[in-house]
Amino acid sequence: MSYNSGNKDNSSKSSDFSDQVEANKDNPISRTLKLIGNDVQRVKKFILPKGFTKQSATKDSASESVENYLQRYRRDDFQTHCDVLVIGGGGVGSSIAYWLKKRAREGLNVVVMEKDSTYAQASTCLSVGGLRQQFSIVENIQMSLFGADFMRNSKDYLGEDVDLNFTPHGYLLLASEAGAEQLEQNSKLQCALGAKNELLTASRLKQRFPWMNTEGIALGCHGLEKEGWFDPWALLSGFRKRAIEYGAHYVEGEMVGFGFQQQPDMLAEGIEEGAYEGINRAFVKMKDGEMREIKFAIAIIAAGAQSGAIARMARIGTGKGMLSIPLPVEPRKRYVYVFQCENDQGPGINTPLTIDPSGTYFRRDGLGGNYLGGKSPLPEEEPAIDNLDVDHGFFERTVWPNLAHLVPSFEAIKMKSSWAGYYEFNTFDENGIVGPHPYYNNLYIATGFSGHGIQQTPAVGRAVSEMIIDGGFRSVDLTRFGFDRIIVDQPMYEANIF
Repeated sequence: MSYNSGNKDNSSKSSDFSDQVEANKDNPISRTLKLIGNDVQRVKKFILPKGFTKQSATKDSASESVENYLQRYRRDDFQTHCDVLVIGGGGVGSSIAYWLKKRAREGLNVVVMEKDSTYAQASTCLSVGGLRQQFSIVENIQMSLFGADFMRNSKDYLGEDVDLNFTPHGYLLLASEAGAEQLEQNSKLQCALGAKNELLTASRLKQRFPWMNTEGIALGCHGLEKEGWFDPWALLSGFRKRAIEYGAHYVEGEMVGFGFQQQPDMLAEGIEEGAYEGINRAFVKMKDGEMREIKFAIAIIAAGAQSGAIARMARIGTGKGMLSIPLPVEPRKRYVYVFQCENDQGPGINTPLTIDPSGTYFRRDGLGGNYLGGKSPLPEEEPAIDNLDVDHGFFERTVWPNLAHLVPSFEAIKMKSSWAGYYEFNTFDENGIVGPHPYYNNLYIATGFSGHGIQQTPAVGRAVSEMIIDGGFRSVDLTRFGFDRIIVDQPMYEANIF
């Protein structure tokens, strides 16, 4: 093998609580909704500037209504009060804001808090942007099927100026003899739910993909429709732009804490009667260092890799009773490497995103003969998360040998660039956590997707909007993905899926 490093670009691109869990399944949505957009006049009173009159609203335009002035004022000024505060403005948070405002234009005042409007280190923008239905859990398949529909009709949802650059070359998951039966079972489930893929034996894989070395490969599952990859930045930008057009407010600031309020009429497991404290405001550190406060009726933690830290600000994981159980989401650094075959004889432009039995993956990157690839490290190999520097030694030791074994033409490659990003890693079962927190009646969670999040943002945003507006899931039922599964120790593991 010969490997040319080239120019390295290190750019950053339980049962004790079961009764309480049952009681909280009927989260007091109706009571919470009474606090929010149903009383528009109350909202206007604390949002409109002092001295506002209808005459002042029409000072510059005789035809401008109170509602138009209110909308303009809301967009331009810091919101000290809101109905829904979304903490995190990445793909998931912006999708939530989009769906809420799409369904309740003037009925909800939605604020999105994002600490960096450039999204320089956002997981969304640094992801590979894959879309697939090749999962073993029904809900993940259903969410990704809707993601495919959303992207196919993205201009209807996000506007004519949004181009997601979807590349429909599918996924190809490969299994050894040990994993072949599970791969076949997964394929049957996926197709029964509406996905379209085919199972290929080693000989058929070699016939279909002559660039592949099938030694050690027993079976492959090839997605025929609704799979491929897209531009994550374009999707995020589309969500954000549309949400703002619908009236959502984005605040560039860092979440530094929650404000608590005693609610003596509330009872909670492990909390002395009359001592319950709820959350009703967030403290924000603005870019200029100023500390500000936002009062909210509902808050949603959608802060990606930082969601666990945000939850601790609400005493989740440090309190008593149900608050003693942490939100198990933390940052994990992942590398993406971009390389080129020196002999220019690599797999062709219609090659699917291919994942070998070890979890090593690659796909084409554009039309210039480049490829990108990587692999999640083993637990004992997890890198430090204090920066986004790229470890090229990990590629040489771990990724490249697997790639060169699967694709012999990758024996001679030249590194072109690389980047690192953070996974919002759910240490409990590596799947998303979506739904209300069982202690706080006004706190929702949407995080922990562990590398699958970007393709599921359309479905997750829609699901959260359904919980808040409808009082429960109406499309994909994500009840099993709730925080309750952590309390009762019922993990949702994917089988033979990377």
